[in-house]
Amino acid sequence: MDNLTHALTGILLARAGLNRYYRKPALLLALAANAPDIDIVAASHGSLVYFHYHRWITHSVLFLPVMAGLAALLVCALRRSWQGVLRAWLLAAIGVASHLILDWTNAYGVRLLAPWSNHWYRGDLSSVIDPWIWTALMLGVLAPMLGRMVSTEMGARPGSGRVAAVLALGFLTAYDGGRGLLHARALDTLNSRLYADAPPLRVAAFPEAANPFAWGGVVETASAYKLYDLNLLDNFDPDEARVVYKPDVSPAIQAARATQTFRWFLPFCEFPLWTVLPAGDAAQPETEVSVREARFGFSATALVSAQGRVLKQWFGFGPPRL
Repeated sequence: MDNLTHALTGILLARAGLNRYYRKPALLLALAANAPDIDIVAASHGSLVYFHYHRWITHSVLFLPVMAGLAALLVCALRRSWQGVLRAWLLAAIGVASHLILDWTNAYGVRLLAPWSNHWYRGDLSSVIDPWIWTALMLGVLAPMLGRMVSTEMGARPGSGRVAAVLALGFLTAYDGGRGLLHARALDTLNSRLYADAPPLRVAAFPEAANPFAWGGVVETASAYKLYDLNLLDNFDPDEARVVYKPDVSPAIQAARATQTFRWFLPFCEFPLWTVLPAGDAAQPETEVSVREARFGFSATALVSAQGRVLKQWFGFGPPRL
């Protein structure tokens, strides 16, 4: 998820009851809930390096205690007091765990078992930025401020904000649970059809940000990937697909696969959409090999000479294509 969602979740966790165990834990939990994204420092070495190391070891179960320790040490240093540092570390661990769970729920995914495994775990329940989640969490955070304004006018005692925090976190849980049911329905819809008189090899459904009933669908067949704009409130027509055919393995593709760009990128691509196009001229024929990721439109490209030598390679973030 995005950093605003993580920070708001940390603040609400503090108000929901964790403030009993540490003095003013909102800052601690907001920092801990964002701590794994310290991997943004890799962006100083370019987009490919950042992509490769993002949601890697700092987002792993192995490093959860380390990330929690960094957040706890920072807050204790800012407070100039080491009293309760163990409780701070335990609360920070909850904040870091919330980050990993929320990152798992979205379509980007997270490598929870790094460095032992680079497998991407994805719940495909929500978008990286979800306006419904933003709205609920913001209301949960701002509710005590509004309550204090009303209480001041009425002369009543202001509330602690605990009820609003519990309700906001409850909505987040119920919302992701509801999207999980819709996700299962989207998968069933894609799986229940025949494609070229054969069942699909694999299917996937990726969430849209604003509409819980809208999903990007991918169906893999023996020869192609079929891309769909799937709305669960409408009838599904399997013939209304954008088709990307799987190319035959060629020397140009093999040369591209051997590059660092492709080796770092392909493990992220659950559904790699390959494009092989002629480039150059008659005197110097070349081949442009590109693979695009179905969820977000990220891509890796290599320019390969007629002799099979990679002349150029690059990586690019791109807009969603589904």
